[in-house]
Amino acid sequence: MPHEVKTSGSQLGLVSVIMPCYNAERFLREALESALLQTYPHTEIIVIDDGSTDRTAEIIRAYANRVTAEFGPNRGASATRNRGTALAHGEFIQYLDADDVLPSDAIEHRIAALRKSGADVAYSDWEKLIELERGVFEVREKIVRRIEDVHPLLHIALITDFWAPPAAVTYRRTLVEKIGGWKEWLPIIQDARFLQDAALVGGRFVYSPGLGGQYRVHRDTSLSRRGAAAFITDVFRNACDLQAIFEAKGTMNAEERRALARIYDYAARSLFFQDQAAFRDCVTRLYSVEPHFAAKWSKIASLAARLVGFGAAGSLLSLLSRLQQIVRRT
Repeated sequence: MPHEVKTSGSQLGLVSVIMPCYNAERFLREALESALLQTYPHTEIIVIDDGSTDRTAEIIRAYANRVTAEFGPNRGASATRNRGTALAHGEFIQYLDADDVLPSDAIEHRIAALRKSGADVAYSDWEKLIELERGVFEVREKIVRRIEDVHPLLHIALITDFWAPPAAVTYRRTLVEKIGGWKEWLPIIQDARFLQDAALVGGRFVYSPGLGGQYRVHRDTSLSRRGAAAFITDVFRNACDLQAIFEAKGTMNAEERRALARIYDYAARSLFFQDQAAFRDCVTRLYSVEPHFAAKWSKIASLAARLVGFGAAGSLLSLLSRLQQIVRRT
């Protein structure tokens, strides 16, 4: 089923701020106010409640005369963003998580950068807010980085080491429609994949210097063992999908092979302990895209020895050797 991303027409100059909300009562007002107080004069705010069970819906209704709101069952952040996009009328799209903050001039600066450059995506610097104790946040890090400083190839930089939160990125709606929607099958890293998709469909990026977003890291949502496993599964599934995209175009260049190998190597270190079938698939894929990849498997074996015994470590190294030989013969 295609994603709902197209609207009946866009208003020139209008920025649609799309905010998915799920149990966001702690920070929703601050996020909404940051969107409403933008110095850019032509915005609409679209808030989608994703089946919240706290006071989120009540807070949204308090802004009824200032925002467009919709309430539905819990479907996940990507489905909620896709629904918000379907309701949008803007020439430009600004996604904003309900716990993050837009500096007052963020949209103004990014729209100016898009207009001046003719680019499709504008991204800014951003701050990471760390929760020291419940409700108390501290600016722990400011990320000031251009994509080209990570890698000269846009899509390689975004696939490997560059990321920015939705609050720090503004899109032309024409590009959002070309992407075709947020990937609802990626529950954890869907924001990273949306940036990757923007590059994969030919989007042009422009850097807008200055603070453009504040991103919260919560104490109660830090990665647990279960959360970490879900994150790695998302990373692996995303890499498999990217590999299929690269292979579908007929050729995969050396940089794409190296990037995928790095991701598979990273994922394998955790998959060995959580999903043996996925681990085998991951390693097979690694050596299929980069047969001479120098993986530091001894580190995994050492960890395996400490966690599950020397027998498991020996089995791991033996398995890896067999997989390498099989792949290299094919």
